[in-house]
Amino acid sequence: MLQLLHIENIAIIERADISFERGFNALTGETGAGKSIVIDALGAVLGQRTSRDLIRTGAEKAFVSAVFDGVPANLPALSDCGIAPEENGTLLLQREVYADGKNVCRVNGRPITVALLREIGGSLLNIHGQHDGAQLLDEQQHLAYLDRFGRTDGQREHYSALFAAMRETQRKIASLKMDEAEKARCVDSLHHQIEELERANLQQGEEEVLAARRNILRNGEKFIAAVEQADACLNGGDETLGAVAALKEAADALHGLRNLGDEFDQLSDRLEELRCEAYDLATIVRDKRGEFDFSPQELDAVESRCDLLYRLKKKYGSTVEEMLDFLAHSKEELDRIEYADDRILQLEKTLAEQREEAFLAARELSEARKTAAKELESRILLELRELDMAKVRFAITFEETELLDGGIDAVRFLMSANVGEELKPIHKIASGGELARIMLALKNVLAELESVQTMVFDEVDTGVSGRAAQRVAEKLAKVSRRKQVLCVTHLPQLAAMADAHLGVEKGEANGRTLTTVTRLDRAARQRELARLTGGELQSDAMLKGAEELLSAAEAFRKTLH
Repeated sequence: MLQLLHIENIAIIERADISFERGFNALTGETGAGKSIVIDALGAVLGQRTSRDLIRTGAEKAFVSAVFDGVPANLPALSDCGIAPEENGTLLLQREVYADGKNVCRVNGRPITVALLREIGGSLLNIHGQHDGAQLLDEQQHLAYLDRFGRTDGQREHYSALFAAMRETQRKIASLKMDEAEKARCVDSLHHQIEELERANLQQGEEEVLAARRNILRNGEKFIAAVEQADACLNGGDETLGAVAALKEAADALHGLRNLGDEFDQLSDRLEELRCEAYDLATIVRDKRGEFDFSPQELDAVESRCDLLYRLKKKYGSTVEEMLDFLAHSKEELDRIEYADDRILQLEKTLAEQREEAFLAARELSEARKTAAKELESRILLELRELDMAKVRFAITFEETELLDGGIDAVRFLMSANVGEELKPIHKIASGGELARIMLALKNVLAELESVQTMVFDEVDTGVSGRAAQRVAEKLAKVSRRKQVLCVTHLPQLAAMADAHLGVEKGEANGRTLTTVTRLDRAARQRELARLTGGELQSDAMLKGAEELLSAAEAFRKTLH
């Protein structure tokens, strides 16, 4: 449950520490005092969307933290991100909101994202606002409410997977279908592209080989002259002595001095080594000269091949490898088009099987929903009877549709508010007070299925008064025996029923508007209930009536233990 809410620089709240009790907590105060700001702060620390307008004027940032106790260690939202509460079950949520839009969020001191904070917060506390009734008027939401109550997640996911596969097959069939003129154009174009690329006889890596060969051929005369000069220097000519022969003569000249000492012996060996190296180099140069066969015709052929590759690359890819990929893809596309009719027949057979399987799954899902609907109807009617709507009829109707994302069910919630009136859609007949009570009933039923231990009701009693207000108060008191309840209200019946009553008051200090939140003792509660009943006119009779209301509420709460 929520134990403590700490607020800094949020709207007109400069600083506040609000302690909550187990059971029923009520927040009251004048309109505009800042009750909704407390709810906004709570929403912020739970990861809900915030605005920089939330930050108090003149402050650099807003800060809010919430302490929860009794948090189970195996809570999925926590274990999924590797966070655990303290050994005593305490969990601290913190969020800083800066004027530049930056957010800093932490759970038990560990930094997390806003999205993770929202996931964790949603598993700890639910906020039900005064505008939630609008969702009840939206018939698109009725199916979601029913699925949530019926816990059909597994069946719905199974159906959704089958439906998605069916839609993918439909997409493939649509992509294969084209008119004959378009088909002929595509086939002609693909034939031309394939023939042009196959005629080119592309080879991987040939660009590099061609570039190197073209460079040599373009410099053929320079190459021959250099090789011939090197050959003459090493091997000599008709009138000159080459380096190899000269080194041999030098080695022979020193060979006869080898017996004169080690120095001449080493010189002779070094000259012999040089001669052998020079001989090897001369052989390589002579071979290079023999290998090179320069002809203008080969250069023309290489240039033509390079030009062809250049023109093909402009149409089919920047490299030979990309062009070969284009060729392979074109062949596949041609096969796909030419054999499209056969492929369509195969896919249509698959589609029929998928549609049948999806329909069976949708039918099973529908049956599960209808079973859940009967139970939900009875649960809602039971709740409504406790909310002084004993004569209301409530029903859930089904209309079969084609296969859609959510199955084959169009679901609507119907009601009849008066005896003798036929069932009609809620949005056509429900008053504000009736809508509030139906929503409260639905939220209460759904909350029983969830692990959330704290429920916040922000002025959900709009349009409710008199005896109905008393029934709403009693219902919230009953709910608070299973879950912690926080309720922002203007009704004295609800405020009197609370186990803890917090007063929200707006004032001024140092030329600034400030909001304070104070725990009210019994005398203060009596005055606040009299204010809720009669405004500023707090007569003795009103104060006495407030005391009677408190005493009656205490007596009712004792019956719940």
